[in-house]
Amino acid sequence: MRADRLMNILILLQNRGKITTGELAEELEVSERTIQRDMDALTTAGVPVLAERGKAGGWRLYDDFKTKLSGLNKEDIRSLFIFPSKTLLEDLGLGTGLDTREKLLSSLAGPYQEEAQHIRDRIYIDSEGWKENGHKKDEALPEIFTAVFENRRIKIEYEKINGDIINRTVEPLGLVAQKGNWYLAASHDGQLRSYRVSRVLTAHLLDEVFERPDGFHLEEYWRQSKKDFAAELPTFEVEVDISADIAKRVHFSAGKFMKVVRPPLKKGERMRAVFHFQSEQEAVEFILGFGTKMTIIKPKKLIKKIVAEAVSVISYYED
Repeated sequence: MRADRLMNILILLQNRGKITTGELAEELEVSERTIQRDMDALTTAGVPVLAERGKAGGWRLYDDFKTKLSGLNKEDIRSLFIFPSKTLLEDLGLGTGLDTREKLLSSLAGPYQEEAQHIRDRIYIDSEGWKENGHKKDEALPEIFTAVFENRRIKIEYEKINGDIINRTVEPLGLVAQKGNWYLAASHDGQLRSYRVSRVLTAHLLDEVFERPDGFHLEEYWRQSKKDFAAELPTFEVEVDISADIAKRVHFSAGKFMKVVRPPLKKGERMRAVFHFQSEQEAVEFILGFGTKMTIIKPKKLIKKIVAEAVSVISYYED
């Protein structure tokens, strides 16, 4: 609440030029003593607030600081008002941050306000899936968020991808949002690891403060972590011919792990492509789903697997 009030005071000083303690107290619905403490806090934080005495006195910002507040270029405005996903902000309990931006928008001078509105009318970021109510809030996220910002150790109960449940105490260093999913970057026994927050079953905040490692940069860590993860994934390569009538659908659904090696030269001709699956079984399940519309070129041994799986399906339903 106080942070919002301090922001409001700055906006009022920027817009009105000079304002008295009484006017601020009335505007923000607090006591004059509270306003005095807030002004002390702004001064301590390095905001150049000037108190003018006398009948015409009041609080005002130094002129050079006002210039800095309003001296924004188009790139500044665009970066400031391309709003992050509302859902992700609400996940972190920061939904009111959108209200603060609204207040900041209203405080801008005419041309800047027009540019900001221009951006808002043209860019909207949605981190949710297509299905309504598809985003489920991670119950452990508030505790983890607090631990990250207060540099406090946290004890988590975590379900690994294979279903095993582990308990460990970690030092949380940062949170990353990727495609609507939250990941925790944390140190455990001196090793940096990433944890998917949706698999954190419980999180207990401890009264133990830790020192962040020197030189740790969250973005750099995450980018390298993604590269390392992709490099360690197993791969099973399959070359296939794809019927023309499903080519677009296959490319849309599997384009990320498919490479076209021979596009169709004329209408109706089959397309040849190479897929990189994580396992042989994944390849069987994917290719079998397209029936005769997809023909295996190599490896030939996969054909026997496909036939065996098809026979098994037929036998299951005939019984």
